[in-house]
Amino acid sequence: MKKVLLSLFVLPLLAVGQTVKPFTIDGFLKGLPDGTTLILQNEELSTEPLAKAVSKAGKFQLKGNITEPNIYNLSFSGSSQKCYMFVESPKMQLTGHKDSLSTARVKGSVSNEEFQVFQRQFNPVLSQLGSSAQKINGGDPDADGSLRRSYMDASMALNSLSDSYVSGHPTSWVSPLAILVSSQVTEDIFTLEKRYNLLSPDVRNGAYGRMISKMIEEGKIGAMGTQAMDFSQNDTTGTPVSLSSFLGKYVLVDFWASWCRPCRQENPNVVSAYNQYSTKNFTVLGVSLDRAREPWIQAINDDHLTWTHVSDLKFWSNAVAAKYKIQSIPQNMLIDPTGKIIGKNLRGPALIAKLQELLK
Repeated sequence: MKKVLLSLFVLPLLAVGQTVKPFTIDGFLKGLPDGTTLILQNEELSTEPLAKAVSKAGKFQLKGNITEPNIYNLSFSGSSQKCYMFVESPKMQLTGHKDSLSTARVKGSVSNEEFQVFQRQFNPVLSQLGSSAQKINGGDPDADGSLRRSYMDASMALNSLSDSYVSGHPTSWVSPLAILVSSQVTEDIFTLEKRYNLLSPDVRNGAYGRMISKMIEEGKIGAMGTQAMDFSQNDTTGTPVSLSSFLGKYVLVDFWASWCRPCRQENPNVVSAYNQYSTKNFTVLGVSLDRAREPWIQAINDDHLTWTHVSDLKFWSNAVAAKYKIQSIPQNMLIDPTGKIIGKNLRGPALIAKLQELLK
Protein backbone atom coordinates (compact mmCIF):
# COMPACT_ATOMS: atom_id res chain seq x y z
CA MET A 1 0.00 0.00 0.00
CA LYS A 2 1.24 3.46 -0.87
CA LYS A 3 1.99 5.94 1.87
CA VAL A 4 2.03 8.81 -0.62
CA LEU A 5 1.28 9.22 -4.28
CA LEU A 6 2.75 12.29 -5.96
CA SER A 7 3.01 14.84 -3.12
CA LEU A 8 6.52 13.91 -2.07
CA PHE A 9 7.73 17.18 -0.62
CA VAL A 10 7.30 20.90 -1.11
CA LEU A 11 9.98 22.84 -2.98
CA PRO A 12 10.46 26.58 -3.35
CA LEU A 13 9.18 27.90 -6.66
CA LEU A 14 12.29 29.93 -7.46
CA ALA A 15 15.59 28.20 -8.18
CA VAL A 16 18.86 30.07 -8.45
CA GLY A 17 19.28 31.72 -11.83
CA GLN A 18 15.61 31.44 -12.89
CA THR A 19 13.83 34.46 -14.34
CA VAL A 20 10.40 35.56 -13.17
CA LYS A 21 7.97 36.03 -16.07
CA PRO A 22 4.46 37.56 -15.96
CA PHE A 23 1.40 35.71 -17.23
CA THR A 24 -2.22 36.63 -17.85
CA ILE A 25 -5.18 34.27 -18.29
CA ASP A 26 -8.35 35.85 -19.71
CA GLY A 27 -11.24 33.58 -18.84
CA PHE A 28 -14.94 33.18 -19.54
CA LEU A 29 -17.19 30.56 -17.96
CA LYS A 30 -20.80 30.69 -19.09
CA GLY A 31 -23.25 30.84 -16.21
CA LEU A 32 -20.67 31.81 -13.62
CA PRO A 33 -22.34 34.11 -11.05
CA ASP A 34 -20.93 37.58 -10.49
CA GLY A 35 -18.58 37.84 -7.54
CA THR A 36 -17.36 34.24 -7.77
CA THR A 37 -13.77 33.84 -6.54
CA LEU A 38 -11.46 31.84 -8.81
CA ILE A 39 -8.18 30.38 -7.56
CA LEU A 40 -5.19 29.10 -9.54
CA GLN A 41 -2.94 26.87 -7.43
CA ASN A 42 -0.54 23.93 -7.20
CA GLU A 43 -0.37 22.77 -3.59
CA GLU A 44 2.70 20.62 -4.32
CA LEU A 45 4.71 23.70 -5.24
CA SER A 46 3.32 26.27 -2.82
CA THR A 47 0.68 26.59 -0.12
CA GLU A 48 -0.16 30.03 -1.53
CA PRO A 49 -2.32 30.42 -4.67
CA LEU A 50 -0.52 31.51 -7.82
CA ALA A 51 -3.36 33.92 -8.68
CA LYS A 52 -6.90 34.90 -7.69
CA ALA A 53 -9.69 36.69 -9.52
CA VAL A 54 -13.36 37.66 -9.08
CA SER A 55 -15.85 37.10 -11.90
CA LYS A 56 -18.18 39.60 -13.57
CA ALA A 57 -20.59 38.60 -16.34
CA GLY A 58 -18.80 35.26 -16.48
CA LYS A 59 -15.47 36.91 -17.20
CA PHE A 60 -12.32 37.01 -15.07
CA GLN A 61 -8.62 37.70 -15.41
CA LEU A 62 -5.87 35.85 -13.57
CA LYS A 63 -2.48 37.56 -13.40
CA GLY A 64 0.77 36.62 -11.72
CA ASN A 65 4.38 35.59 -12.17
CA ILE A 66 5.97 32.23 -12.94
CA THR A 67 9.54 31.03 -13.38
CA GLU A 68 8.67 28.19 -15.76
CA PRO A 69 5.64 26.55 -17.39
CA ASN A 70 4.01 24.28 -14.84
CA ILE A 71 0.77 22.51 -14.02
CA TYR A 72 -1.83 24.30 -11.90
CA ASN A 73 -5.48 23.71 -11.12
CA LEU A 74 -8.22 26.30 -11.48
CA SER A 75 -11.16 26.13 -9.10
CA PHE A 76 -13.93 28.49 -8.02
CA SER A 77 -15.91 29.06 -4.85
CA GLY A 78 -19.00 26.95 -4.35
CA SER A 79 -17.79 24.08 -6.56
CA SER A 80 -15.47 21.07 -6.20
CA GLN A 81 -14.60 21.09 -9.91
CA LYS A 82 -11.05 21.68 -11.10
CA CYS A 83 -9.43 22.41 -14.43
CA TYR A 84 -5.80 21.29 -14.74
CA MET A 85 -3.62 23.24 -17.13
CA PHE A 86 -0.02 24.18 -17.84
CA VAL A 87 0.33 27.89 -17.20
CA GLU A 88 2.76 29.63 -19.52
CA SER A 89 3.83 33.24 -20.13
CA PRO A 90 2.69 35.64 -21.44
CA LYS A 91 -1.04 35.34 -22.40
CA MET A 92 -3.57 32.51 -22.28
CA GLN A 93 -7.32 32.18 -22.77
CA LEU A 94 -9.82 29.87 -21.09
CA THR A 95 -13.43 29.35 -22.15
CA GLY A 96 -16.10 26.94 -20.98
CA HIS A 97 -19.18 26.46 -18.80
CA LYS A 98 -19.34 26.69 -15.02
CA ASP A 99 -20.88 23.18 -14.84
CA SER A 100 -18.07 21.53 -16.83
CA LEU A 101 -14.90 23.28 -15.67
CA SER A 102 -12.69 20.22 -16.22
CA THR A 103 -13.37 20.34 -19.97
CA ALA A 104 -12.80 24.08 -20.39
CA ARG A 105 -10.80 25.00 -23.49
CA VAL A 106 -7.36 26.49 -22.86
CA LYS A 107 -5.39 28.30 -25.57
CA GLY A 108 -2.10 30.16 -25.74
CA SER A 109 0.18 27.58 -24.10
CA VAL A 110 2.33 25.13 -26.06
CA SER A 111 3.02 23.24 -22.83
CA ASN A 112 -0.71 22.84 -22.23
CA GLU A 113 -1.18 21.42 -25.73
CA GLU A 114 1.53 18.88 -24.89
CA PHE A 115 -0.25 18.21 -21.61
CA GLN A 116 -3.45 17.38 -23.51
CA VAL A 117 -1.53 14.78 -25.54
CA PHE A 118 -0.06 13.43 -22.30
CA GLN A 119 -3.54 13.05 -20.78
CA ARG A 120 -4.96 11.25 -23.80
CA GLN A 121 -2.09 8.75 -23.73
CA PHE A 122 -1.68 8.26 -19.99
CA ASN A 123 -5.18 8.55 -18.51
CA PRO A 124 -6.54 5.18 -19.75
CA VAL A 125 -3.51 3.35 -18.33
CA LEU A 126 -3.65 5.30 -15.06
CA SER A 127 -7.34 4.45 -14.77
CA GLN A 128 -6.63 0.72 -15.18
CA LEU A 129 -3.77 0.94 -12.69
CA GLY A 130 -5.85 2.80 -10.12
CA SER A 131 -8.80 0.46 -10.47
CA SER A 132 -6.65 -2.65 -10.03
CA ALA A 133 -4.78 -1.15 -7.06
CA GLN A 134 -8.03 -0.14 -5.37
CA LYS A 135 -9.44 -3.66 -5.70
CA ILE A 136 -6.23 -5.27 -4.44
CA ASN A 137 -5.93 -2.85 -1.51
CA GLY A 138 -9.61 -3.38 -0.78
CA GLY A 139 -9.06 -7.10 -0.40
CA ASP A 140 -11.02 -8.27 -3.47
CA PRO A 141 -10.59 -12.02 -4.12
CA ASP A 142 -7.79 -12.76 -6.59
CA ALA A 143 -7.44 -16.53 -6.53
CA ASP A 144 -6.57 -16.72 -10.23
CA GLY A 145 -4.19 -13.76 -10.04
CA SER A 146 -6.10 -11.75 -12.65
CA LEU A 147 -6.13 -8.59 -10.54
CA ARG A 148 -2.39 -8.66 -10.03
CA ARG A 149 -1.85 -9.41 -13.73
CA SER A 150 -4.01 -6.41 -14.60
CA TYR A 151 -1.98 -4.25 -12.23
CA MET A 152 1.33 -5.51 -13.63
CA ASP A 153 0.15 -5.08 -17.24
CA ALA A 154 -0.84 -1.48 -16.48
CA SER A 155 2.49 -0.90 -14.71
CA MET A 156 4.44 -2.15 -17.73
CA ALA A 157 2.31 -0.02 -20.06
CA LEU A 158 2.88 3.06 -17.89
CA ASN A 159 6.64 2.54 -17.88
CA SER A 160 6.64 2.07 -21.65
CA LEU A 161 4.58 5.24 -22.13
CA SER A 162 6.93 7.20 -19.91
CA ASP A 163 9.99 6.04 -21.85
CA SER A 164 8.35 6.93 -25.14
CA TYR A 165 7.03 10.31 -24.02
CA VAL A 166 10.23 11.52 -22.36
CA SER A 167 12.51 10.40 -25.21
CA GLY A 168 10.20 12.13 -27.70
CA HIS A 169 9.80 15.32 -25.65
CA PRO A 170 13.11 15.99 -23.84
CA THR A 171 12.54 19.77 -23.80
CA SER A 172 8.89 19.59 -22.70
CA TRP A 173 7.91 20.81 -19.24
CA VAL A 174 5.35 17.98 -19.23
CA SER A 175 8.03 15.26 -19.36
CA PRO A 176 8.96 15.53 -15.65
CA LEU A 177 5.29 14.90 -14.86
CA ALA A 178 5.44 11.72 -16.96
CA ILE A 179 8.50 10.61 -15.00
CA LEU A 180 6.86 11.34 -11.65
CA VAL A 181 3.69 9.49 -12.57
CA SER A 182 5.61 6.41 -13.73
CA SER A 183 7.89 6.51 -10.66
CA GLN A 184 5.01 4.98 -8.71
CA VAL A 185 5.55 1.70 -10.57
CA THR A 186 9.26 1.97 -11.46
CA GLU A 187 11.18 -0.27 -9.07
CA ASP A 188 14.63 0.38 -10.56
CA ILE A 189 15.89 3.83 -9.56
CA PHE A 190 18.48 3.72 -12.35
CA THR A 191 15.67 3.47 -14.92
CA LEU A 192 14.20 6.60 -13.38
CA GLU A 193 17.61 8.28 -13.58
CA LYS A 194 17.97 7.30 -17.25
CA ARG A 195 14.68 9.07 -18.04
CA TYR A 196 15.70 12.10 -16.00
CA ASN A 197 19.02 12.38 -17.86
CA LEU A 198 17.15 12.67 -21.17
CA LEU A 199 15.62 15.98 -20.06
CA SER A 200 17.10 19.25 -21.25
CA PRO A 201 19.10 21.18 -18.59
CA ASP A 202 16.45 23.86 -18.02
CA VAL A 203 13.70 21.25 -17.53
CA ARG A 204 15.93 19.29 -15.11
CA ASN A 205 16.41 22.52 -13.14
CA GLY A 206 12.64 23.14 -12.90
CA ALA A 207 10.54 22.46 -9.83
CA TYR A 208 9.54 18.92 -10.82
CA GLY A 209 12.99 18.24 -12.25
CA ARG A 210 14.51 19.07 -8.88
CA MET A 211 11.92 16.88 -7.21
CA ILE A 212 12.95 13.94 -9.42
CA SER A 213 16.64 14.61 -8.74
CA LYS A 214 16.05 14.38 -5.00
CA MET A 215 13.96 11.23 -5.49
CA ILE A 216 16.83 9.62 -7.42
CA GLU A 217 19.37 10.63 -4.78
CA GLU A 218 17.28 9.08 -2.02
CA GLY A 219 16.27 6.12 -4.20
CA LYS A 220 19.85 5.00 -4.54
CA ILE A 221 19.75 4.17 -0.84
CA GLY A 222 19.28 0.41 -0.81
CA ALA A 223 19.59 0.10 -4.59
CA MET A 224 20.47 -3.13 -6.36
CA GLY A 225 24.20 -3.86 -6.28
CA THR A 226 24.86 -1.74 -3.19
CA GLN A 227 25.79 -2.98 0.28
CA ALA A 228 22.81 -3.17 2.58
CA MET A 229 22.95 -0.73 5.48
CA ASP A 230 23.05 -2.45 8.84
CA PHE A 231 20.30 -1.91 11.39
CA SER A 232 19.11 -3.29 14.70
CA GLN A 233 15.57 -3.54 16.03
CA ASN A 234 13.80 -5.57 18.70
CA ASP A 235 12.17 -8.88 17.86
CA THR A 236 8.86 -10.14 19.28
CA THR A 237 10.51 -10.94 22.62
CA GLY A 238 12.16 -7.53 22.93
CA THR A 239 15.61 -8.83 21.98
CA PRO A 240 17.66 -6.65 19.59
CA VAL A 241 18.34 -8.29 16.22
CA SER A 242 20.77 -6.83 13.69
CA LEU A 243 20.83 -7.38 9.95
CA SER A 244 24.58 -8.05 10.15
CA SER A 245 23.88 -11.12 12.29
CA PHE A 246 22.59 -12.80 9.11
CA LEU A 247 25.87 -12.39 7.18
CA GLY A 248 26.77 -15.66 5.46
CA LYS A 249 23.13 -16.33 4.50
CA TYR A 250 20.80 -15.20 1.76
CA VAL A 251 18.22 -13.12 3.62
CA LEU A 252 14.99 -11.57 2.39
CA VAL A 253 14.27 -8.37 4.34
CA ASP A 254 10.49 -8.13 4.10
CA PHE A 255 8.74 -4.82 4.89
CA TRP A 256 5.10 -5.48 5.78
CA ALA A 257 2.36 -4.84 8.38
CA SER A 258 -0.65 -6.65 9.79
CA TRP A 259 -2.96 -3.88 8.52
CA CYS A 260 -1.62 -4.04 4.94
CA ARG A 261 -3.93 -6.25 2.86
CA PRO A 262 -1.56 -6.64 -0.12
CA CYS A 263 1.13 -7.70 2.37
CA ARG A 264 -1.14 -10.34 3.87
CA GLN A 265 -2.03 -11.56 0.38
CA GLU A 266 1.68 -11.87 -0.45
CA ASN A 267 2.57 -13.68 2.80
CA PRO A 268 1.67 -17.19 1.51
CA ASN A 269 4.23 -16.74 -1.29
CA VAL A 270 6.93 -15.81 1.21
CA VAL A 271 5.96 -18.78 3.39
CA SER A 272 6.25 -21.10 0.39
CA ALA A 273 9.72 -19.75 -0.45
CA TYR A 274 10.85 -20.03 3.16
CA ASN A 275 9.58 -23.61 3.48
CA GLN A 276 11.41 -24.65 0.32
CA TYR A 277 14.75 -22.95 0.93
CA SER A 278 15.21 -22.38 4.67
CA THR A 279 17.43 -25.45 4.79
CA LYS A 280 19.57 -24.12 1.92
CA ASN A 281 21.17 -21.06 3.51
CA PHE A 282 18.12 -18.83 3.08
CA THR A 283 16.01 -17.04 5.66
CA VAL A 284 13.59 -14.13 6.03
CA LEU A 285 13.74 -11.11 8.32
CA GLY A 286 10.37 -9.42 8.66
CA VAL A 287 10.31 -5.68 9.41
CA SER A 288 6.82 -4.65 10.45
CA LEU A 289 5.33 -1.18 10.15
CA ASP A 290 2.73 -2.03 12.76
CA ARG A 291 1.89 0.38 15.59
CA ALA A 292 0.57 -2.10 18.16
CA ARG A 293 2.05 -5.37 19.39
CA GLU A 294 -1.16 -7.45 19.53
CA PRO A 295 -2.20 -7.30 15.83
CA TRP A 296 1.44 -7.74 14.80
CA ILE A 297 1.83 -10.96 16.79
CA GLN A 298 -1.63 -12.16 15.74
CA ALA A 299 -0.80 -11.72 12.04
CA ILE A 300 2.51 -13.57 12.46
CA ASN A 301 0.65 -16.52 14.00
CA ASP A 302 -2.32 -16.44 11.64
CA ASP A 303 -0.13 -16.34 8.51
CA HIS A 304 2.38 -18.92 9.84
CA LEU A 305 5.37 -16.59 9.47
CA THR A 306 7.91 -18.70 11.34
CA TRP A 307 11.01 -16.59 10.70
CA THR A 308 12.53 -13.71 12.70
CA HIS A 309 10.44 -10.54 13.03
CA VAL A 310 11.40 -7.08 14.26
CA SER A 311 9.54 -3.79 14.75
CA ASP A 312 9.65 -0.60 16.79
CA LEU A 313 5.85 -0.28 16.43
CA LYS A 314 6.10 3.25 15.04
CA PHE A 315 3.95 2.79 11.91
CA TRP A 316 5.38 4.76 8.92
CA SER A 317 8.01 6.23 11.25
CA ASN A 318 9.63 2.81 11.71
CA ALA A 319 13.38 3.57 11.94
CA VAL A 320 14.42 0.85 9.47
CA ALA A 321 11.75 1.90 6.95
CA ALA A 322 12.88 5.51 7.28
CA LYS A 323 16.53 4.50 6.81
CA TYR A 324 15.69 2.69 3.57
CA LYS A 325 13.23 5.39 2.40
CA ILE A 326 10.32 2.95 2.31
CA GLN A 327 7.22 4.75 1.02
CA SER A 328 4.99 1.77 0.26
CA ILE A 329 4.50 -1.81 1.39
CA PRO A 330 4.84 -4.66 0.70
CA GLN A 331 8.49 -4.23 -0.24
CA ASN A 332 11.43 -6.54 0.10
CA MET A 333 15.11 -6.81 -0.71
CA LEU A 334 17.17 -9.96 -1.15
CA ILE A 335 20.66 -9.76 0.34
CA ASP A 336 23.47 -12.19 -0.49
CA PRO A 337 25.86 -13.72 2.06
CA THR A 338 28.29 -10.79 1.67
CA GLY A 339 25.60 -8.22 2.49
CA LYS A 340 25.01 -7.02 -1.09
CA ILE A 341 21.48 -6.31 -2.32
CA ILE A 342 20.86 -8.63 -5.27
CA GLY A 343 17.08 -8.43 -5.63
CA LYS A 344 14.21 -6.06 -4.84
CA ASN A 345 10.46 -6.53 -4.61
CA LEU A 346 10.56 -10.18 -5.60
CA ARG A 347 6.96 -11.28 -5.25
CA GLY A 348 5.07 -14.44 -6.03
CA PRO A 349 6.82 -16.69 -8.58
CA ALA A 350 9.65 -14.14 -8.99
CA LEU A 351 11.01 -14.89 -5.51
CA ILE A 352 10.97 -18.66 -6.05
CA ALA A 353 12.61 -18.26 -9.47
CA LYS A 354 15.40 -16.13 -8.01
CA LEU A 355 16.05 -18.60 -5.18
CA GLN A 356 16.06 -21.50 -7.62
CA GLU A 357 18.71 -19.66 -9.62
CA LEU A 358 20.87 -19.00 -6.53
CA LEU A 359 20.33 -22.15 -4.51
CA LYS A 360 20.37 -24.97 -7.06
